[in-house]
Amino acid sequence: MIRKAFVMQLHAGQAEEYRRRHDPIWPELEQTLREHGVLRYSIFLHPQTLQLFASAEVESEDRWQAIARTPVCQRWWAHMRELMDTNADNSPSSVELEEVFHLGEGG
Repeated sequence: MIRKAFVMQLHAGQAEEYRRRHDPIWPELEQTLREHGVLRYSIFLHPQTLQLFASAEVESEDRWQAIARTPVCQRWWAHMRELMDTNADNSPSSVELEEVFHLGEGG
């Protein structure tokens, strides 16, 4: 299992809409995430900075990267683009974080 973490930036005034669109996420997106080996995925909001912190546990880096090429992921990015900082392809602009400490079973 691989643990991943990254941060993204929400636009001002979009926190409630961001929550609404994730409650729940599209069933076909959830299915795609699971089919691509995503075991756990959480997103947290820092209310003062509107920074989003995402944490995921995945089975494979290649399978994780392949999610971006799925039609449902492309549609989701287009659906979310006005709420947050994005790249030219509508993917969320994000910074991957380096794990410096972990306490848990198995390391």
